[in-house]
Amino acid sequence: MTPILPKLQSPDKTESTFHSSQAHEKDPSLRAQPAGTSSASSIDDDEQQMAAFGYKSQLARRWHSVESFAVSFCAMNFIGATRGTIFLGVLAGGPAAAWSSALISWIFMGVTAAVLAEICSALPLSGSIYIWAAEAAGPKHARLVGFVVAWWACTAWMTSVGSSMQGIAYYILSQLVVWEVDFPGGVDINNVKFRVVVWAVSEVLLIMVVALNYLPPKAYSRVFKFSMCLMLLDFVLCTIWLPIRVHQTYGFRTPQEVFTGQYNGTGAPAGWNWMLSFLYGTSSVVGFDASGHVAEELKNASTVAARGILLSQLVTGGCAFAATILWLFCTPPLEVWFDFYAPQPFVQIYALALGKGPSVFMTILAVIGLILNASIATVAASRLVFAVARDGVLPFSSWVGTVTQDGRPKNAVTVMYCFGAILLCTILPSNVAFTSLVSAGGIPTIAAYALIAFCRLVFTSTSFKNTRFGLGIFARPFYLIAFLWNGVVFAVYASPFSFPTSGKTFNYASVIFGGATLFGILTWWLTPAEAWLPRKRIDKIEEETEHGPNEESHKA
Repeated sequence: MTPILPKLQSPDKTESTFHSSQAHEKDPSLRAQPAGTSSASSIDDDEQQMAAFGYKSQLARRWHSVESFAVSFCAMNFIGATRGTIFLGVLAGGPAAAWSSALISWIFMGVTAAVLAEICSALPLSGSIYIWAAEAAGPKHARLVGFVVAWWACTAWMTSVGSSMQGIAYYILSQLVVWEVDFPGGVDINNVKFRVVVWAVSEVLLIMVVALNYLPPKAYSRVFKFSMCLMLLDFVLCTIWLPIRVHQTYGFRTPQEVFTGQYNGTGAPAGWNWMLSFLYGTSSVVGFDASGHVAEELKNASTVAARGILLSQLVTGGCAFAATILWLFCTPPLEVWFDFYAPQPFVQIYALALGKGPSVFMTILAVIGLILNASIATVAASRLVFAVARDGVLPFSSWVGTVTQDGRPKNAVTVMYCFGAILLCTILPSNVAFTSLVSAGGIPTIAAYALIAFCRLVFTSTSFKNTRFGLGIFARPFYLIAFLWNGVVFAVYASPFSFPTSGKTFNYASVIFGGATLFGILTWWLTPAEAWLPRKRIDKIEEETEHGPNEESHKA
């Protein structure tokens, strides 16, 4: 059982509290031993930094740069995200809106990633985004902001896993349309019987994804690398095989269709219809904070975690833009595409271009990749939930924050499963649950990005000088850009996707976000101030992060 955050001791006392990473790997039980059992000379830089912030290491520190990049790159999953939601981009504005929103999102989310990388380098802790928000808010507002963002972040990551399960189920069940299987009432999300099947398949997939997270930590490194290789194979096949077959069948779209084509399939006013395309444009470039979630399992975390955030976003954004252009050129004419009635239209595109048999192969490849990537997202999310519970923010925090002897937050994974299983039940009453879940998986994260940028701009623009990813003269402009950009995206994610709005087309993301905010405020109100992030600790962290990264070495 992990206690609530200890009060920060003076540096000479805290240094002796923590053990070296080598000792942790040899004997996991050492992680729970009391202070005074190890000399300061045996503590590496990562553990010294955690000690200075009032934490003791509990997670096994085994991963390096590859894993840091992979956890965000795979969690964002550019190939699965763009392929799975391209139809949303085309409905909201047409091809021109889809590619332009992807390009704009890549650029401005890159600015946001730079803002987060800066503070991540100064605070490389598994609490990541919620700790960054609390510290960015300064001593006066830290506790309230921390509690609210903690609930936002946990809700976002747990919700995104649920929405991924529904997306995978759509891939699988769309093969019923390809093979013309007669389903009672039709393969239609408006059919209650079909939604029951989608729900059942999604629940089974969730069990599979969560089960992978009970593997020993050493296995995760292989999962990361295999998942990246699978994504590369998928993209290469789509880049080579798909265009060849499209040329031999229905033909490519013209540059004019791709770059200037417009369409309004949402029923929204023309301007807002175009803005809704950012639901597609940002779908593959949100979640780069995952590298921060696993910071306490990374060696040289202050550099590796921050670099993982920035690099994964830049690479993912570029790949997502390239994939968007590929999809738009390789899709059939809009009048043909909109005749598709499979829940995942891209499966029918595969069948039309490649044939029924090959479409099964590409569907299987996509499904395996999505399962692995969802499992990796669960790895990142479980570390976040663990860290939030460790600080006493969640109900039953002492149980949720408990880790196994080999450094796995097993109970946090279980919490994620329970939340995801309940959330998937929203599939049953509504035929727009997919877009609602996509929004709910992104809207709290987007809100957190905006709030961190705002707090950095207003409260702590000159703090965290110990970061190795400082923005220099670009700091204030980047904070302002990130705040305004994410504010706009927040409005898009909160908006209904179908107009006119009715009970059946209501976007539940706003309800989920409102509930998470309310729980954050309630826990802040009910939890004693001394039980979480006491003022003394906030002041100490601010003092620690005020020094440049090389100041101590100069003193020595």
